Amino acid sequence: MIQSTEGQTILVDAGPDLRAQLLSHGIGRLDAVLLTHAHADHVMGLDELRIMNRIMGKALPIYGTARTLADVTGRFEYAFRPPTPGFFRPALEAVAVEPGQVVRMAGLDVRLFSQDHKVMETLGLRIDGFGYSTDVVEMPEAGFEALAGVRDWVVGCFQRAPHPVHAHVEKAIDWARRVGAARTVLTHMGPDLDWAWMRQSLPEGLEPGYDGMVLESPQDGA
Repeated sequence: MIQSTEGQTILVDAGPDLRAQLLSHGIGRLDAVLLTHAHADHVMGLDELRIMNRIMGKALPIYGTARTLADVTGRFEYAFRPPTPGFFRPALEAVAVEPGQVVRMAGLDVRLFSQDHKVMETLGLRIDGFGYSTDVVEMPEAGFEALAGVRDWVVGCFQRAPHPVHAHVEKAIDWARRVGAARTVLTHMGPDLDWAWMRQSLPEGLEPGYDGMVLESPQDGA
């Protein structure tokens, strides 16, 4: 969840536990949804967005690449029909975007860049001094260029040993050194990444993320 200083919010991906996450963190407002890609662990909570339609009284724009939107509109066809009174099903409006664009959503300028997930392309994003990269095993040069100068970077890291489609610890450390963020937070972690081991073993500037974690950027718009 990314929130601007004016209170507008962007939800990045919609996992299958979305309802529980929204409830546990008291989130009652969404202005936009950005999908990094269409794997099930990132989209299967889309049906839970219906309550947000009811709370806000309107359809939600959902941003993604043409490939991602084609996938989710096929799986959730009913959610992309015109809204109905009472929102008895989700109401989502597909907005196609591409890597390399800077897209204005929820009052924030979001810079998008391509990432290599081996089995498909995923979207990384940057907003002011914040960067977010999940589900990536190789970072293209354009991605490093987009991330240059970020202060806080959240990056996917699945396990200690090399993995065919996700970054592993050593690779994430190397990337973090190159990006040079003051704070790098690991996300999308598998069971191999024990919390105590990470706190003891990760170099300074890297740390594991956790549910409910908040990163504040008071000098930026987000």
